[in-house]
Amino acid sequence: MTEREGWPVSGEDRLIARYFRPLATDPGALGLLDDAATITPPPGSDVVLKTDAVVGGVHFFPDDPPDLIAKKALRVNLSDLAAKGASPAGFLLSLALPPALGGDWLEAFARGLGEDAGAYHCPLMGGDTDRTPGPLCISIAAFGIVPSGTMVRRRGARPGDLVVVTGTIGDAALGLHVRGDPGMATRWRLDERQRDHLVGRYLLPQPRNALAEALRLHATAAMDVSDGLAGDLGKLCAVSGVAADIEVARVPLSDAARKAVAADRALIEIAFTGGDDYEVVATVPAQARDALMAAAQAAGVALTEIGVVRSDRPGAHFLDHGGKPMEFKKASFSHF
Repeated sequence: MTEREGWPVSGEDRLIARYFRPLATDPGALGLLDDAATITPPPGSDVVLKTDAVVGGVHFFPDDPPDLIAKKALRVNLSDLAAKGASPAGFLLSLALPPALGGDWLEAFARGLGEDAGAYHCPLMGGDTDRTPGPLCISIAAFGIVPSGTMVRRRGARPGDLVVVTGTIGDAALGLHVRGDPGMATRWRLDERQRDHLVGRYLLPQPRNALAEALRLHATAAMDVSDGLAGDLGKLCAVSGVAADIEVARVPLSDAARKAVAADRALIEIAFTGGDDYEVVATVPAQARDALMAAAQAAGVALTEIGVVRSDRPGAHFLDHGGKPMEFKKASFSHF
């Protein structure tokens, strides 16, 4: 054991200093040399708090690349900040490591985490490291900033609002199936590019933080789509006390997802309920639609109008080509 300023330096101290202190670029992180950190929001601002954990064997495969695991762990939290209209301000990391993961794994993990911390302007502020017999568990608490009183909530959708969603839906849920059974890509008649697209969307979410400010300015309600579009929109409708009619034909699917669904129509339910999209579903007044669409185009984020908010039947209703509600066995992913 080495000495630093007269005190013993533990293995955990050395691990933090080597892999994670370079990521703590904000002065409030205090170089990860204290038990806590500070964030000073600008005057007239609120701090938005969010935490999500990812667990080996549940949210990722244990042999997934460590840099992508790190990025996924951060991005699932950034996705929630985007849906709230918040700008990232920093994050805390709690890491429970199995003994089999050594220095090479940690170096790649820290490299990936650092790349995204820089790209999204969300520095590491502190955290904790532990040993566990397994599985690997990564818990991140992220912080964002919004002007006071302007965070976009789930509650706020109003009859007459339009329902919009970013990106494409269902890729990650289908990608999970291909990642677990590569033969599915052949059965779904996917080419190599389509297969890689689906698996890539599962491995690495694309949080829509570039659209956060526009959502804050124009959306009446929003949430990130982590447990499936059908279930998450249903949650938004429930807390808002409204209904939504969604035209299934308008829900954006990638070429790969359309090819898979064409090969097996049952996959449309997986696409709408499987989760891991990390897109944003939002409601917007009709008069604000064009402004939000223009902001999305300027930000390089695909945004699609898929339905309308109503006041009659409660819940989210997905209508097929004939206008009849679709029935799902399970509306969304759930851990319990």
